Parts: sequence; C-alpha cells; structure tokens
Amino acid sequence: MRLNDWQLAFEDYLSGERAIADPKLGASLIGSPTLDVNTGLAIYHNAYQARLQEVLRGDYPVIWHWLGDDEFAQLAVAYIRQSPSAHFSLRWLGKGFEMFLRQHLVPEQSAALAELAAFEWAFTLAFDAPESRPLTMQDMAALPPQDWPMLRVCPGTTVQWLECTFNSVALWRAVKDETAFPGSTALEAHQVVVIWRSELVCHYRSLESAEATALKGMFQLGWSFAELCSELAVIFGENAPLQAVTWLKQWIHDGWLERCDS
Repeated sequence: MRLNDWQLAFEDYLSGERAIADPKLGASLIGSPTLDVNTGLAIYHNAYQARLQEVLRGDYPVIWHWLGDDEFAQLAVAYIRQSPSAHFSLRWLGKGFEMFLRQHLVPEQSAALAELAAFEWAFTLAFDAPESRPLTMQDMAALPPQDWPMLRVCPGTTVQWLECTFNSVALWRAVKDETAFPGSTALEAHQVVVIWRSELVCHYRSLESAEATALKGMFQLGWSFAELCSELAVIFGENAPLQAVTWLKQWIHDGWLERCDS
C-alpha cells in the first residue's frame, strides 16, 4: 500500500462510524506484545471521535447544557458524519452546526436551537477575527467639518450582528452566570445583539429598536452621517443630530466602526 493510499484509508477509518478497521488497513500495521493492531486502531478511532465532540461542546456550551450529555452527543455524532472535519484546524468544525440543526430537526425543535447556535458561533467568529484599526475619537476630532455630512462607516472586523427572535441572550447568560436555566421562549419583538472583541475579550450588547435601525442603516444600507440625521429626524425631530452624535460616540468607544469612503 502506497503512503498516500494508506493515509487516505486511515483518514476514512478515523472519520467512519465503526471502530472496526478494514482488514487491508490492519494488515499494513504491526502490533506490539501488549497491544494488538485492532485494539490500537480502535483507541485512535474512539479518541479522535471523542476529540471532535469535545470541540463541539466547547463551541456550543449553552446548547450542550440545554440538551444534556446524551442528546447533545447524538446530535454531535450525526453532525460529524454529515460534515466531517475538512480543515487542518478544528476551529472550523462547528461552522455548519446552525444549518445542520435547521435541516436535521423539525422546525418546532430547530428554530430556537439554531438561533442559539448562531449566537454562540458569533462569539467564536468575533474572537478569531483579524485585527483592524477602528475609528477613534482622535480621528473624529481631526475630521474637517465639511467631511461630516458624507461620512460613512463600516463594521469593524470583529463585529457580529444578530437579530434574535427567541430569548437566546437570557439562555446564554444563565449558563455563563451559573444561574437557573430559563425555558426557551419567543420574544414579542426582535432583539438585535452586537458581539465584538476588544483586547482579547468578547463583549455583547443588546440594542434598542431606534439604535438598531440607525446602526443597520449605516452598516447595511450605507447611510452617510447626513442621511442618518435625516432618518432620525422622523423620530427625534430637531434633536436628531445630537442623538446621532451620541450614538456615534458610543459606537466609536466600543470599537465597532471603521471609515468607509465608498
């Protein structure tokens, strides 16, 4: 057996469902006086599968807490079979877990779980996102007055935006604080949550409706600062510019913004 063929056979064995190796693979190996080939291979197989499940528990601790060991393990095994690790880093193993939940479970079960999966994965994305240079108050102080109306901003590289329809934040918070785990409930109104990283620590903040609309306008619709003030005038009247500056200052303080001139 050529080395490449052996490597592929070993990979298929590790990612397969059964811990019993193909006879051809077993015949290519030599056991020891204290450990025969089949037992040694089974140890590798079980350890690899256990490691993959450990990674998923680390990526989705709240879902794990919610479902418990057995039910989470069943879902994890099914997910790993459908989406085996295809990257050299296990950091990407859980990337498709949200979509898997939506497809694998009936909607009544999957909706809240999948949203929670998206929420938990957003923290992973924020933590691992590349560094960028967010706007600072010094940048804004140096901005010429004539440039303010056309100022446009983009989200920083670590910023993740979620619109929750269930109490995913409360579920996540309960596990982190080790308090009583609430039941999953649908929210009366959508809850916009921003997750971001600052100095190797991930943070989150829920936004009120007006602030969420303003930030979404700048991030997704490309509003300039002048357009932001115009939109806010419908709600805040002549106080719109003051409210726009107040929010802009907060977003800059949190490190959410980068200059976007397009």
